[in-house]
Amino acid sequence: MRVGIVGLGRMGMNMTRRLMKFGHEVVVYNRTLSKVDQMEQEGAIGARSLEELVQKLPRRRVIWIMLPAGKPVDDHIQMLSELVDEGDILIDGGNSYYKDDIRRAAELEKKGIHYMDAGVSGGIWGLKIGYCTMVGGRKEDFDYIEPILKALAPEGGYLYCGPTGAGHFVKMVHNGIEYAIMEAYGEGFEILKASKYSEYFTLKDIAHLWNRGSVIRSWLLELLESAFEKDPDLESIQGYVEDSGEARWTVHEAVDLGVSVTGIAHALFKRFESRQEDVFSNKVLAALRREFGGHRVYKKGEEVRKKGAGAGGIEAAKPDKEIKIPVDDEKK
Repeated sequence: MRVGIVGLGRMGMNMTRRLMKFGHEVVVYNRTLSKVDQMEQEGAIGARSLEELVQKLPRRRVIWIMLPAGKPVDDHIQMLSELVDEGDILIDGGNSYYKDDIRRAAELEKKGIHYMDAGVSGGIWGLKIGYCTMVGGRKEDFDYIEPILKALAPEGGYLYCGPTGAGHFVKMVHNGIEYAIMEAYGEGFEILKASKYSEYFTLKDIAHLWNRGSVIRSWLLELLESAFEKDPDLESIQGYVEDSGEARWTVHEAVDLGVSVTGIAHALFKRFESRQEDVFSNKVLAALRREFGGHRVYKKGEEVRKKGAGAGGIEAAKPDKEIKIPVDDEKK
């Protein structure tokens, strides 16, 4: 199957490689054309513009967008909507807010263009182990793109989650859970580091031990073991932890639904706090984000901290105004 990929960041490039590995043809576009050149050398079909990308895809086109949530996705969907034909499928594989999906799908439907949302987990390791993929949209469109999903995901690692928005909704909750797990690890290892017994073991030893049969073993703990191997006390980095928005949306949704999410909310607020003071548990979080996602860490001595409300602000995390989900007349 031939598919288009728009956006060649860490995820987009490795997803392209994995699709080619499983026999798919991939047409790639990126604003920074050197990345297109690089993927061409690896076997992808390069496009220097969105127009060229669309021209190189057969109908019925499938275009997978891997861009930062918010305006970059909206801008590219708007441009693509002027180029593709009725029945073509645009997929947002980034970390978009699910209500943005509902809005986009409604706008594209007026032009006969199909829209799908795909929450993708796996980070920079997805090329090797596959990407867990949570998909929302029309079931018939899911069936059409299933060969792509099978290539991207490990066995059993993709699911049709429901109509438009469902994929990113499930991914939003997934990321909220991830925040809480990481915070628990950070707090636990801070206790270990502060204890009188810490002279008898290393933190790497404990991470290694707990991954051998304990009930809290996990891939995140494996990555933490790797981080401690590189920097036993995480002395080279600051405990400055960014957030990409999903936990904010999770807490916002929980408030609307009347669901208590104290663990996720605490983990989110601790990230805000991390931007104002430097403690070891936050270094654990920063190190984990570097390990699983290649996210930036701030080196010791860098000037990054902010004070007050602005310390936690990110533009992409601001939910849009409430958007009503369309309901069939028969189901009202």
